Amino acid sequence: MKKKLNYQKEKKEVNIGLITESFSNGMFKVHLYKGKKNYVLGYVSGKIRYNSIKLLKGDKVKIEISKYDPDKGRIIYRLK
Repeated sequence: MKKKLNYQKEKKEVNIGLITESFSNGMFKVHLYKGKKNYVLGYVSGKIRYNSIKLLKGDKVKIEISKYDPDKGRIIYRLK
C-alpha cells in the first residue's frame, strides 16, 4: 500500500497596498501600507484575469508576497 506524503504549502504574507504605477506587461508597482518594504512589483492572479477585472492606478489591492522573493507579489483581490 502506498503511503501519502504530506506536503505543506508555502506560507505567504498577505498585505494591503495601493497601485502607484502600471507597466505595459501587466505588472504593477504597489505601495504597501505595512511590511518591511515600501514598494513591491505585483502581477495579476489568474482569478482576476479570468473574471477580467480591470486594475488602475489608485486602486487598493490585496497582495500575496512570498517569503523567498519579497520583491514580487501576486495581486489576489481588488478592494472597493
